[in-house]
Amino acid sequence: MKRELITERPDWREKANEFGFNFHTMYGEPYWSEDAYYQFSMEEVETLEATTEEIHQMCLQVADKVANSEELLTRFQIPRHCWDFVRDSWKSSQPSLYSRLDLAYDGKGPAKLLENNADTPTSLYESAFFQWIWLEDQINAGNLPQNADQFNSIQEKLIDRFGEMRDKQGMRYLHMTCCQDTQEDRGTVQYLQDCAEEAEIATEFVFIEDIGLGERGELTDLQDQIISNMFKLYPWEFMFREDFSTKLADAGIRWLEPSWKSIISNKALLPMLWEMFPNHPNLLPAYFYDGKVPHTLSRYVIKPLFSREGANIRIVEYGQEIAVADGPYGEEGFIVQEYHPLPKFGDNYTLIGSWLVNDQSAGICIREDKELITQDLSRFYPHIILD
Repeated sequence: MKRELITERPDWREKANEFGFNFHTMYGEPYWSEDAYYQFSMEEVETLEATTEEIHQMCLQVADKVANSEELLTRFQIPRHCWDFVRDSWKSSQPSLYSRLDLAYDGKGPAKLLENNADTPTSLYESAFFQWIWLEDQINAGNLPQNADQFNSIQEKLIDRFGEMRDKQGMRYLHMTCCQDTQEDRGTVQYLQDCAEEAEIATEFVFIEDIGLGERGELTDLQDQIISNMFKLYPWEFMFREDFSTKLADAGIRWLEPSWKSIISNKALLPMLWEMFPNHPNLLPAYFYDGKVPHTLSRYVIKPLFSREGANIRIVEYGQEIAVADGPYGEEGFIVQEYHPLPKFGDNYTLIGSWLVNDQSAGICIREDKELITQDLSRFYPHIILD
């Protein structure tokens, strides 16, 4: 694994706008970056692939344990009135679409799981589509070898998964939603609409603020159509605390992601994994945090159960706080995880997002930042495979 400099495509901004990648620059800062790329060997990619699928299967074992324990559902801060809703989605094997593991990996030691974005993962469009276009363009321009490849079957697997849901679950029509005023979320949902429609599933978009409640407890769109299948880019922990959360079980909706994903997208997953699979080479020691840090941890990270995009995370080394990120989370409680520094390439700390579609490893994305905590504006860089 190494970081290599490369000439940018002269027309990439025009191409991004043409393809609807409207969030390549956010708040005046570059998000998509292509003045460099990360290079992996096939052996490294196969290692990431196997690791991703093994960790995912361990996460599913945690989901099973938590879904069957009121004590653990409480510890995961899932409201009591949603317990049966979550439990039923697990016991009835409600299908999942996709998720992303965040891994620390330098190509040498084993990859370490930092967290699981199992409910509302973003960076999807740029991972599945735009970095593949970059690869083809750079090969055609002679800036990359003809045999350069990419660990990326995300789009193909998404379309196949939608096709499976059409055939096995009878999903012919799918509502899709996210919040207003979130350009990146809207772009992600638009991309997934394209994938669903490629699989011959008709889609209808509605902002989550515009979803209505019918007389019999059903959820409806702006045309008063009853929603029966819905993809939501909106976290379960938010939905569980909305006024309409008491109606979720009665609404009769097949959700993507299903509500059992609220278990494995929760940072409480991390201490549960460590308890169930102690000393696993791809896990970091992690514990529920009650204000005291285990004496075995001299370097650690404190994370809220529901934190997103690095918010409200603190990194402590030998009693000194070395990094902190503000945010709105923390009332729900915290976990503490051993601090495992991200690999550094030049001045940049590098995080790997490893994608799963239908429980299968599907590709990776790279985010880097000059700060220790990867956040929403950390830069996205493409990658290649070259032996």
